[in-house]
Amino acid sequence: MSSNPDVQDTVGFNESTKPSAARAPGHDTEALLKTVLADVLGIAAQAADALEADSGLFGHLPELDSMAVAGLLTEIEDRLGIVIEDDEVDGEMLETFGGLLAFVDAKVVES
Repeated sequence: MSSNPDVQDTVGFNESTKPSAARAPGHDTEALLKTVLADVLGIAAQAADALEADSGLFGHLPELDSMAVAGLLTEIEDRLGIVIEDDEVDGEMLETFGGLLAFVDAKVVES
C-alpha cells in the first residue's frame, strides 16, 4: 500500500480514515476511550478526562446503566475496528476504567 494518505485501498478507506485497529494500545486508546465514554454517556469531556484506572464505571456512573452498556460497546467496536463478543462482556471488565481500558487494549492487539 502506498504511504500517500490520498491513495485509497480496495475497500475505500484511505490510510488516515481506516479503523484504528492497527493502532498500538496505550495512550491513544485511553484518550479515544475517554472520548467514547463522554460521547455515548453524555458526560462532560472534563469528567471523562479525569477518569483514572481505578475510577468506577458500571454501578458508579449513573449514566452507565445496562442499556448504555450496549451502546458503549458498539461505539468502541466502531471506532476501534474491533469485535467484542457477547461472552467477553462481564461485570469485571466494566467495573473500572482501567479494567475497560485493559480489555480494549487486548482486543486492539488481537485484531
